[in-house]
Amino acid sequence: MPLKVVFMGTPDFAVPTLAEIVGGGHEVAAVYTRAPAPAGRGMALKPSPVQALAERFGLPVLTPRSLRTEEAEATFRRHGADVAVVVAYGMILPPAILDAPALGCLNLHASLLPRWRGAAPIQRAVMAGDPETGVAVMRMEPGLDTGPVAMLERLAIGPDMTAGELHDRLMPLGADLMARALGALERGNLGFRPQPEAGVVYARKITNEEARLDWSEPADLLHDRIRGLAPFPGAFVLADLGRGPERLKVLRARRAEAAGEPGVLLDPEGTVACGRGSLRLVTVQPAGKAAMPVGEFLRGRRLAPGARL
Repeated sequence: MPLKVVFMGTPDFAVPTLAEIVGGGHEVAAVYTRAPAPAGRGMALKPSPVQALAERFGLPVLTPRSLRTEEAEATFRRHGADVAVVVAYGMILPPAILDAPALGCLNLHASLLPRWRGAAPIQRAVMAGDPETGVAVMRMEPGLDTGPVAMLERLAIGPDMTAGELHDRLMPLGADLMARALGALERGNLGFRPQPEAGVVYARKITNEEARLDWSEPADLLHDRIRGLAPFPGAFVLADLGRGPERLKVLRARRAEAAGEPGVLLDPEGTVACGRGSLRLVTVQPAGKAAMPVGEFLRGRRLAPGARL
């Protein structure tokens, strides 16, 4: 029989999974997501991508500010769910919520657990230069991404792949994996294995400080940081480009062979010297403007080789 599911998710990454669950014939008793947030120039309240899809399907949507009240716990229990599916929800589930569904709570996590537990697994995998990552379905418990894993799916990370590109590849992969996990759960043969104690790495939140590029660092490290932070929040430099200090995001770069003083523009094509090696900038974004090819940016600023970024 189809499962009765409570779905909990918020961003774009969770949307394909909700669509797969509905398309698979399961009964979605409720969709939990973060409350609409101000967005755009007018700062009008904008529903999350998950809420927008749920409303298109005619599903009931709940946006509680907290799950730790007696009222929230009672509401959750009243759904009578067989299982809760959690994908980037953005709120911690207290024990009373974790224990409510008859078959537990399943989380889709964008890493090969136990590597990259935590908030930013996609960005951290790219920033670390990992050759592969993936998605995992695990049964949730009170610890941070510590629960036993049921299924994993691997995906290679290309040498120039950005976090945004990896995110888009993992979305359908994760949705398919969760659909298969629910099918196995429905048949009563979804097994779990504890995560190994070795290899635990935490994907802490990205800070503004680490997004700032230091050209004295090696080119390989900077290249991985640039692609791991693209398109959001974006690696950046603060440089005087003729109008005083400005913030310039670097959204894409490639390794180059030239050498020179770190931070110096080496040629008209946008090659910048690093502490070891160099990077050829490909796409940049000046403050308050759209992303653009580096050639267009350099022509607009009339920056010649020898200028410092």
